[in-house]
Order: sequence, then structure tokens, then C-alpha cells
Amino acid sequence: MRAMSQSLHSEVADRLREHIFAGELPPGTFLDEVALCERLQISRTPLREALKVLTAEGLLRHEPRRGCFVNEVTEQDLDEIFPVIALLEGRCAYEAARQVNDADLRALAVLHERLEQHARARQIPEYYAANYAIHEALIQLANNRWLAQVISDLRKILKLARLQSLQATGRIEQSLSEHLAVFAALKARDPEGAEAAMRTHLLRQRDALRDLARQHKSSLLA
Repeated sequence: MRAMSQSLHSEVADRLREHIFAGELPPGTFLDEVALCERLQISRTPLREALKVLTAEGLLRHEPRRGCFVNEVTEQDLDEIFPVIALLEGRCAYEAARQVNDADLRALAVLHERLEQHARARQIPEYYAANYAIHEALIQLANNRWLAQVISDLRKILKLARLQSLQATGRIEQSLSEHLAVFAALKARDPEGAEAAMRTHLLRQRDALRDLARQHKSSLLA
């Protein structure tokens, strides 16, 4: 019975996470427990356990006597998160460069060719997908479950922010160049070079997002 309960609340957490990432539960949304129980056809217990999971992940915030709300990611949050994730993914690139073999490089070459094709065609959703696949491949090559876990947790927060850095002028070309620099270091089996290039890539993404925010603010004031 206990295992079944744990499985149910995990399933509920997955469904709520999907609704949040799809924008169906936007930042600031109050989660009405009664309505959610009816909608998901579950009791309060698995729902509340699921809410605890998402609160621990940072996707929700709990306010005493008010309940749970979908978290809102601020510019300060992004300023604090990006240097951390740059360090962590930089370390993944470092470890990947130490362990990469010829077969791994061939697989990465295919992903980078796909990335270049999408950049040239300005296919932004497809570029994001290829970009994600490359980051995931490096995390797997690093073969450090603790790094992978912390990066996954931070990525959920960044995903909550629904970031679109490639909308910044020239960003897609810059991003591609940064990825190719990481790949060149991997091919050279240069751990320090791969780490530095990956950190640069993540920090420049934050710069692009900051520029977009400034442009948006200026357009509202115009």
C-alpha cells in the first residue's frame, strides 16, 4: 500500500510539473487543492505529497495559511543561478574531456552538425532541442550522478522562467560558436579548455537574457 501511495504522488508530481512547464499553470498561480483533486481524480493525501515534492524542487512556494503558488523567477534569481550552473556544467565538460573516446566524439559530431543546420535555418525550437541533447550528452559523459542531480534541479527552475535567450539579436550565432569551442576542446582532450568554454557559454546566455529584459523594458517605456 505504501509503495502504491508513493507511486501515485510521484505520478501527480509529474503531471503538475508538466502543466507548469507547459505554461498551463503560470508563475503566481494559486493551486486550489479541492479543484486539483477533482481534476486529477485523487484524494488530498497524494496531492499534498506531490506539492511537497514540487516545493522542495523550487517550482512551488508555500505560504502559511494561504497555500501553494507556482514560483516566480526574478532577475536576481537568474543572476544567482547562472554562475552556479556555469560552474557545474563547466565541471561536467571538464570530466567529459577526460573520459571522451572516439565513439563519443563521433556521436557528438552528429549533434553539432544538427545544431549548425538549425542555426543556419534559424529553426529556434529545433536548435533548443539539439542544444539540450548536447548538454545532456556531456552530463552523461561526466558520469557524476551528484553533478547531474544538482544540474537537473537548477534546470527545473530555469525552465520555470521560460527563457528565450535565442531571441536576442545575434545570439543563435554566438551560441553556436560557443558550442563549437566546447567541442573543439573535447576533441583536443583539453579538460581546462572545455570547462572554460562551457562556463563562458552559460554566462553569455545570462548576458543575452539581461539584454532582452532591458530591451523589453525600453519598449514599454517608449
